[in-house]
Amino acid sequence: MTFSHPADGKRGRFERLAEAASNLTSSPTFSVFCVLLVLLFFAVHAAGLSTEWQILVGDTMTAITLLLLALLKNSERRAEHAVQRKLDAIAAALLEQHEGRVERHEGRDGDAHDDLRKAIRLEERL
Repeated sequence: MTFSHPADGKRGRFERLAEAASNLTSSPTFSVFCVLLVLLFFAVHAAGLSTEWQILVGDTMTAITLLLLALLKNSERRAEHAVQRKLDAIAAALLEQHEGRVERHEGRDGDAHDDLRKAIRLEERL
């Protein structure tokens, strides 16, 4: 079984969910939620509640961490892929220009310059 890069192909439900998770986790609301969850964790221990409550709070934190890890890694890989494609397009355009291969046909640049234009804002499409 082979796995494709998250940025390859069309964006599915998981990719959209990963993007939404990335947006949510970078918000102040999520930061407040995390602080409250950690405070709850300490409050449960400080109050000396039963072991079941301590395990419940700890397991909740673990589950949230695991989900965020998977979703955020997907977003990171897609952004990484977009950056690499942009760098490749910039390098090709610079090389084309340096070697004097920029052909101007009817006000049009070479293929590398076209690829560079396509790579701009690529992360929004992945």
